[in-house]
Amino acid sequence: MHFEQRSHWSGELGREMYFNVYGHAGKPVIVFPSSGGNQNEYGNFGVIDACRSFIERGLLKFYTPDSIDKESWLADYKSGHDMAMAHNAYDRYIVNELVPLIRHESQWSGAMMATGCSMGAFHTVNFALRHPDLFDTAIALSGVYDARFFSGEFYGDPEVYTNSAIDFLWGQQDAWFLEHYRRNHFIIAVGQGAWEEQHVADTRRLQEAFAGKSIEGWFDYWGHDMAHDWPLWRKQMPYFLGKLEEQNLL
Repeated sequence: MHFEQRSHWSGELGREMYFNVYGHAGKPVIVFPSSGGNQNEYGNFGVIDACRSFIERGLLKFYTPDSIDKESWLADYKSGHDMAMAHNAYDRYIVNELVPLIRHESQWSGAMMATGCSMGAFHTVNFALRHPDLFDTAIALSGVYDARFFSGEFYGDPEVYTNSAIDFLWGQQDAWFLEHYRRNHFIIAVGQGAWEEQHVADTRRLQEAFAGKSIEGWFDYWGHDMAHDWPLWRKQMPYFLGKLEEQNLL
């Protein structure tokens, strides 16, 4: 498997940003780390190996960027507004800097896939809903989708609101966004074992919002023996990729 450890300067964040690349060809996949994770996490916990077949056959090319969660949603000394503003700089980094780099070096002009586990799933859904022209496929595993989980009550602050999928999706009236949502592909999965209670609750709330907006999504609830941890996600990711391949969506 082709593998690279890379970095580039981010003007949006004012620092060197690190990312790994796994694969030589195929649809680009941006993997958002779990809470406070970095670019090595997805490989270190075995998910890249679990997806090896899709990578080696040139169907998918994984990019695993570092996060700045400790300065945004995990910075509990900040107000919700300041958390969101820090995250919005990361959003601009992904959209304005990492995505163009991927397009250029992969010669990829189409939309990409977003995925992540736990907090990475929170990011996955937000990026897929905020930028549905850039990400036409999302696989979110064991996420929360309400920004209050990190910020507390945000009292309608627009910067937090637009990062809280359970809130802003209900308020979305723009036909351009809704049309993209309705033709894109969303897989939202969660276990029902240990440490998954809040994630199950948020997944059900997100499912209600999708139904309320007539957006198709595959909401998949795994067993009560499936804990919020990497063994579950190592099983889920290749399973869902296999289902997408069966539908010629890779």
